[in-house]
Amino acid sequence: MSLTGRIFWYFFAASTLLPAQINVLTYQYDLARTGANTNEVILNKANVNPNAFGLLYTYPVDGTIYGQPLYVANVNIPGKGTHNVVYVATENDSVYAFDADSGADGGPLWQDTFASSGVMPVPSSDVSCQQIDPEIGITSTPVIDLSRGSIYVVAMTLENGNYVQRLHALDLATGAEKTNSPVEIQATYPGTGEGGSTLVFDPRNYKQRPGLLLLNGVVYTSWSSHCDIGAYHGWLIGYDGGTLQQVSVYNNTPNGNQGSFWDGGAAPAADSNGNIFLVSGNGSFDGAQNLGESYIKLSSAGGLGVADYFTPFNYASLNGADLDTGSAGVALIGDEAGSAAHPHLMTGAGKEGRIYLLDRDNMGKLSTSGSDSQIPQSVLGDMPSEFGNPAY
Repeated sequence: MSLTGRIFWYFFAASTLLPAQINVLTYQYDLARTGANTNEVILNKANVNPNAFGLLYTYPVDGTIYGQPLYVANVNIPGKGTHNVVYVATENDSVYAFDADSGADGGPLWQDTFASSGVMPVPSSDVSCQQIDPEIGITSTPVIDLSRGSIYVVAMTLENGNYVQRLHALDLATGAEKTNSPVEIQATYPGTGEGGSTLVFDPRNYKQRPGLLLLNGVVYTSWSSHCDIGAYHGWLIGYDGGTLQQVSVYNNTPNGNQGSFWDGGAAPAADSNGNIFLVSGNGSFDGAQNLGESYIKLSSAGGLGVADYFTPFNYASLNGADLDTGSAGVALIGDEAGSAAHPHLMTGAGKEGRIYLLDRDNMGKLSTSGSDSQIPQSVLGDMPSEFGNPAY
């Protein structure tokens, strides 16, 4: 989803404008990526209808919006009082803070722009890919840490001919860079795959498409390529939310190629035990080091390590037809929907349109039976390709 140059506000009653009941700090409300605000007490079928729901006002912004806007109530903005704030990031490398309740003047409470003399968003023509067009700046959904008063964003820039990816930590109240911010994203990983004996993260070859994940004080960035161009892999890179020091790196095709994390912009999911769940696209698979075309469970304890995975039985044909399993993300399903045999479930779907219901405790790896019989359900019906995320 993208909105070009403008952020929209909607109302549910002509004379009623009330603040949200919860803060929205991350993609799809929570780390399970359920998309559900189960604390909603104002909106209902009686007041959300064609007669009392419509456009209230819009704010202009300087570029296309691909990430989900976020919301924090009761933010004390220096010199401007306390506001309920919506945070928005654009492909022109700008971050805005808007008052969520009043569009009277149309101006932001603050705006931080990373572009300057000699520094600009990357033209999509530079990477020969128009999936995001005409420029690539901040693509993913940011994440907010209230305990630190920070919003984290990843910005891509072109600086005097050099391509740079940076993680920024901005003050929620002012937009100012926090101490130690920003940090340039660099990484290496041992392997023998495409790109050399030691794989080196090349900032030109990647865009930070999935939303950011904040888990136990660590901000995780995950990476996709530009239109399958060049040497690339799937990377998940973690940074301490306070110091912005790199604390962990994972590469899912170190002895092969491709397998990047698109996920339709969906952020990696995580459970209460610190496990991270994400889905890879077309790429090398060997069931050991290379996990392209797979649902991957990573333990974040002491770094990042593969705890389990699921790969569709027909992964090779999916690879050959460019039917990425990882065209969308996952939603972790609550325990109330589980069973004695499968108490902890999650679901996802990809370009093939097949819906997978997976057991998070035993994801099933790869079946040799010619089917996905080792998982709770694999449903191929009339659903088209999935881009985005399920909701539960």
